[in-house]
Amino acid sequence: MAKLIAIYRQPGDPAAFDAYYRSTHAPLAKTIPGLRHYDISRGPIAGASADGIYLVATLSFDSLKDIEEGLASPEGQATAADLSNFADGGVDLMMFETQDA
Repeated sequence: MAKLIAIYRQPGDPAAFDAYYRSTHAPLAKTIPGLRHYDISRGPIAGASADGIYLVATLSFDSLKDIEEGLASPEGQATAADLSNFADGGVDLMMFETQDA
């Protein structure tokens, strides 16, 4: 498996962010080819370096290659382009392979 983690910083208008994310961005992201699972954080983000983090989304794929291909697809490109429509606080993306511990 591989994961794409999107870490969204505090938006200027949290209510507008939430409404747009749920009605537009999440449905768009769910169309990315190869996506196996998609979940988001609920409630406050805790931890030593969590200051200013508003929401964390975790997208699961079979491999890093599948993430790369999914992001290069028209659906992936549309999802990436959509970030500027609502993520005014910024977003950090991380991708990695996973293994059972």
